[in-house]
Amino acid sequence: MNRRLSVLRLLGGLVLTVLLGVAAPAWSLENQLKGHASPYLAMHGNDPVAWQKWKSSILGLAQKEHKLIFISSGYFSCRWCHVMQRESYSNPKIAALLNRFFIPVKVDRELNPALDAYLIDYLERTRGSAGWPLNIFLTPEGYPLVGTTYMSPERFVQVLTQLKDAWSEQADRMRDLARKALLELTAEPPRDAGQGDVSMAEVQQRFLRQALALGNPMEGGFGEQNKFPMAPQLLALLRLRAGQPGKDLDHLLLLTLDQMAGQGLRDRLGGGFFRYTVDPAWHVPHFEKMLYSQALLARVYLLAGKQYQRQDYLDVARDTLDFILREMRGPQGMFIASFSAVGDAGHEGAYYLWPAEELDTVLGEADAQLARRHWNMLGPPTTDGGYLPRSGESVLEIAKSTGEDMEALSQRIAQIREKLLEARAQRSLPRDTKELAGWNGLLLGTLAMAGKELDSPAYLQEAGRLADLLREQLWQDGRLWRAREGDRPVGQATLADYAYLADGLQRLLAVKDDPERRRWRQELLRNAWRRFHDARGWRTAEVSPLPGMGPVKAIQDGALPAAPAVLMATSVSSEADRVTESLRQALPLLADEPFWYASSLFVE
Repeated sequence: MNRRLSVLRLLGGLVLTVLLGVAAPAWSLENQLKGHASPYLAMHGNDPVAWQKWKSSILGLAQKEHKLIFISSGYFSCRWCHVMQRESYSNPKIAALLNRFFIPVKVDRELNPALDAYLIDYLERTRGSAGWPLNIFLTPEGYPLVGTTYMSPERFVQVLTQLKDAWSEQADRMRDLARKALLELTAEPPRDAGQGDVSMAEVQQRFLRQALALGNPMEGGFGEQNKFPMAPQLLALLRLRAGQPGKDLDHLLLLTLDQMAGQGLRDRLGGGFFRYTVDPAWHVPHFEKMLYSQALLARVYLLAGKQYQRQDYLDVARDTLDFILREMRGPQGMFIASFSAVGDAGHEGAYYLWPAEELDTVLGEADAQLARRHWNMLGPPTTDGGYLPRSGESVLEIAKSTGEDMEALSQRIAQIREKLLEARAQRSLPRDTKELAGWNGLLLGTLAMAGKELDSPAYLQEAGRLADLLREQLWQDGRLWRAREGDRPVGQATLADYAYLADGLQRLLAVKDDPERRRWRQELLRNAWRRFHDARGWRTAEVSPLPGMGPVKAIQDGALPAAPAVLMATSVSSEADRVTESLRQALPLLADEPFWYASSLFVE
């Protein structure tokens, strides 16, 4: 059977007869999300849907009620999550269907990343793509049955009606279908007998060949549609290039770094990077700003600036870190998760876009024309909301064409930037104020690196302050919390939280030793190995809440580096034998698809 089988297609073979008058148990549950510490969950607190928080007892409830479970996972800065909340989850007709015939569960993916990652993987395997809002129907036993992302209200009603009717008539068959599909999807694929004999050096060369084959030689980056930064792959390529420079690799790296810094992925006025662009030329971003994007891409530009002796790359790293320190500091002193893509009046990107007439109003005609030249706001608007500042003519180019003094021109552009930022600050930009352990751990490591590479005591001081806050706010009784929201810790820490924080501490200790932080790092490492690894492999969460979420030999990189790879890299000296054995077991997977395991290829 094809591993990318479509459960939805198989369901289409079921007889979807509408059974009028079928009795359903009286609904007695209520919406549990009002006032929740998670801004994403709290925004669903007034929905007429009887949303339940995710917990292990959900399966027992679904079995008792003989109902399918509906899990909807998303996050606060996700545009389409907000759209579906307005269109569907506020709709009394849809709420009535969900409440009567399903157990509706709402999940913040940033508080339950292991569950979300498992369901995302299921959707990718069955549909070929996935995203958020992530909507999955499960059998009462927890087997995924069918999933989708955003749906219009009309389509959502159709799916709910078809599923509740099919479940009424053919529940046993649907259970069997879901169980067999999961067994097929999670079965170990056959391996080439020779794969186990390949060396890690050869796998690294396969990775390089794959990266160059997937790289876009005209626009940079990887792929031909949406453009994601792919920070784990870029970091791996920079590491490989340090010992093995090459013309093709340099071309791909430099083109990608220039495009990411100069086009729409980066906020040229206020600093920081958006999550990805919706076009292959990096022009039009999806306007979310995530803490992990800033931490990882600042790290990429630090390393690239050092390798290529490029001051402009180091400036990008500094600008990104300054943006974080200025704009993303949270109420408890750590750093918040994200800024929403949706700004004023529910329009995506409204905070960052400039209609032509507003530029003239804010700046006046002469300064507006200079701004258009310097930030490439000429020609057709970036989107129907207006222009997004990108790389245009440099100060030198404009000075040559106008005869103006360069220093005076630079000052004028700086003043224009300040005027635009003042005007932009009057707009609305919602924030997800959760302070996540793992993402702050990534930032901790980057700040420590920047303190060293940029010879900046200020960044090093911020790194030390952040390390102390993480321990004070999120470490209790030998356990790590996932996040802080307001005055309380929330969520169970994952393998990634332990790994990223331990790695961040190691990078800080490499610059400035501290016996107490070193002891804490060792405690984090011991806990991580004990809680998330055994002879069978890696678990992303301590307890696997659903069938199919058992241990795995390796975990792929996503937008963030694979947690096992990060943990192994920072554990080499203390857990050398376990690291060696884990890599040995994972090697066949790494050899098959090295591009997607980039972080695991350079554990030393």
